[in-house]
Amino acid sequence: MRFSVKKDDRILKRSEFLELTRSGRKVQNDCFIALFKAGRLDHSRLGITVTRKVGKAALRNRIKRLVREYFRLNRRHLNQNWDINIVAKKKSAGLSAEKVFSSLQDLFEQIVNGVD
Repeated sequence: MRFSVKKDDRILKRSEFLELTRSGRKVQNDCFIALFKAGRLDHSRLGITVTRKVGKAALRNRIKRLVREYFRLNRRHLNQNWDINIVAKKKSAGLSAEKVFSSLQDLFEQIVNGVD
């Protein structure tokens, strides 16, 4: 089991983000939106979207680091290979790391359970 997030574990191409937006399923809570669909590869991949509406660059980077860390530690709990795009809402800007992880855990549980 790998515990690092390599480049091939990430969604990087704009076309793949657009495909997730068009044909993926969506779950959300107060802080994040998750767009997901079954992946084509043999492992789950993560994409992160944090717009300037959320905050300045340092804050956006912090949110991305926390999302990557949560994915790194918890991707083994996913029941199949998913392509997931996590979109941060403005409310995620003021959260502690613990609350971000809790919010992401809620989303990942919804993905695993297949809730729309």
